[in-house]
Amino acid sequence: MYKQGKYPIVEKRNLAKNVFDIEIYCPEVAELAKPGQFAQVAAEGFFLRRPISICAIDKQKGTIRLVFEIRGKGTEKLAELDKNDLIDIIAPLGNGFRVLGKGKKAICVGGGIGVPPMVGIAGEYGENAVAISGFRNMAAVILQEDFEKLGAETVLCTDDGSAGEKGFVTDALTKQIAKEKPDIIYACGPMVMLERVTDIAEKNGVECQVSLEQRMACGVGACLVCACKTVKDGKEIHSHVCKDGPVFDSKEVVFK
Repeated sequence: MYKQGKYPIVEKRNLAKNVFDIEIYCPEVAELAKPGQFAQVAAEGFFLRRPISICAIDKQKGTIRLVFEIRGKGTEKLAELDKNDLIDIIAPLGNGFRVLGKGKKAICVGGGIGVPPMVGIAGEYGENAVAISGFRNMAAVILQEDFEKLGAETVLCTDDGSAGEKGFVTDALTKQIAKEKPDIIYACGPMVMLERVTDIAEKNGVECQVSLEQRMACGVGACLVCACKTVKDGKEIHSHVCKDGPVFDSKEVVFK
């Protein structure tokens, strides 16, 4: 179930160069939303909506947060919106992350703009979550304070070592599993990162869920723009990232 409407922006922040965080007051959407789902956002003057992951959900305040990066004219137009402006969204869409029971431990791995959806799922585990985030450099780092406020252990990686540990999130993941094996791993980021995270999870016998990023048109499974290859019952099929995902069991995704 999802809602469509124009809702007020109650807060807007510039997190890094060309990266924006908008908090939207939409109680009926917040009530339905789950970590890992996304919104289709209308940009004025553009026919197709832009898919943006839901970063965080506050059911008490009736708000959701969308964190996005300017990647073209449409997202550039969205970045012009400000506090008190109305934003046209369809949400929540897609299947979210599967949340395990109380006391279970999770590692949440995000790369670049794949970090925002990790905030919502880390919030489900609090102190039982480890948030591993990877960025190109210190200037690109976002949302680390959010993970800390949730009580999660935070591990920051940058390609050039300008902040946190130098190296990739997959190296940090391997080290973390060696210290303490989690009950589940969640990941969102570039496909090459997700493939490596999947390999690490399989070798260690840990359940893993990955959130795929794809170009989308409709957001509800009516078109074929966001098709991806998956395996069901031993057979390779085409799934829709918007309707069947964006979250998949990592063993189902065909990366090659």
